[in-house]
Amino acid sequence: MAVSLLSREVSDLCIGKPALRWLPLSATVADALSALRRSGKNWISIWNCDHYAGRNGDGVSVGDCRCVGKVCLVDVVCFLCREDNLVRPLIALESPVSVLIRKVPELVKHLEPNSSLREAIDCILEGAQNLIVPKRSRMKSNPKQNLLIHGHEFCWITQEDVIRFFLNSINLFSPTPAYSIESLNIIDDNILAVHYDDPALSALPLISNAITSQTAVAVVDEEGNLIGEISPRTLSCCDEKVASAIVTLSAGDLVAYVDCCGSPEDLVQLVKARLEERNLVGMLELMEVEYSASSMSSSSSSSDDELSVGRNGKHRGNSGLMATVTEPIVCYPESSLVAVMIQAVAHRVSYVWVIERDCSIVGIVTFAGMLKVFRDQVAIYA
Repeated sequence: MAVSLLSREVSDLCIGKPALRWLPLSATVADALSALRRSGKNWISIWNCDHYAGRNGDGVSVGDCRCVGKVCLVDVVCFLCREDNLVRPLIALESPVSVLIRKVPELVKHLEPNSSLREAIDCILEGAQNLIVPKRSRMKSNPKQNLLIHGHEFCWITQEDVIRFFLNSINLFSPTPAYSIESLNIIDDNILAVHYDDPALSALPLISNAITSQTAVAVVDEEGNLIGEISPRTLSCCDEKVASAIVTLSAGDLVAYVDCCGSPEDLVQLVKARLEERNLVGMLELMEVEYSASSMSSSSSSSDDELSVGRNGKHRGNSGLMATVTEPIVCYPESSLVAVMIQAVAHRVSYVWVIERDCSIVGIVTFAGMLKVFRDQVAIYA
């Protein structure tokens, strides 16, 4: 039964999913920022389309159109934090959106609707975060809002979609899901981490890597215990102004700033004061800019995006401010695979930190690691 499950068509996972939002490769960083705000999504796809190749009888473009990557708000933030953009961040927003696209071609893969679930998992294990799949039905949507090629709308399948699919049929893989993650050897000890008192700016390369790996940066104390995290999903709860906080605050204070979405006045004033000290007038201007469009929302229930989770806990930063700290989602080496899967899906995260009882970090478990277990299990009986 488990073998036949992986032969299911990937189009089955498209049922009920919304059409893919998109931007052309000719767009600017500011266009991407605006599109992210309007959509309320954490990601938007970037397409390179040749619509001059001709049109069919229905007037639909039939040129070669491919998704060349995806962009999130944190990509914009990391771009604004580059040394050459700190002085004139508002001008940097007019750069072409191509500067945000990661040079990792396997992050986004195209699949045909009749591709098997096994093929989809293989793509994920090769590094794909999203799978672009054309919807089967011919749509009559506005092509200005949704991407139409050959009369099709597209959706993308996330790693979470595949995990949810397996959870619905978890009994077919018994008893493996009941085994501990330690015994299944899926705990990755290669983690991204920064000390609580380190400058947040020093964590910028790690934040960028976390986007690619769909994980987060662990924030640790002097003993190496996990006390918080800096994750793309929580940074996305703020807006591009969080770039100013990254430039000026410690890693620990950044966690507090993000936790309150930039609302604690004491931290905001601290950021402004340090920007003035460094004569970063452009970043100050960025903080003062007001937009009519609302900031990105985390209220959507679609699994197309990773969303924010609840937070609690207290910790004092090096600025002397008592702040609420984002609570990472954690498990233990003896936790079962199915328990960790449910935990990740419930909190809408693609990873779970693995710690000992004293809060020392053991490693991290990701959706990709979980899916490898199911792929290997099926291979045994195939």
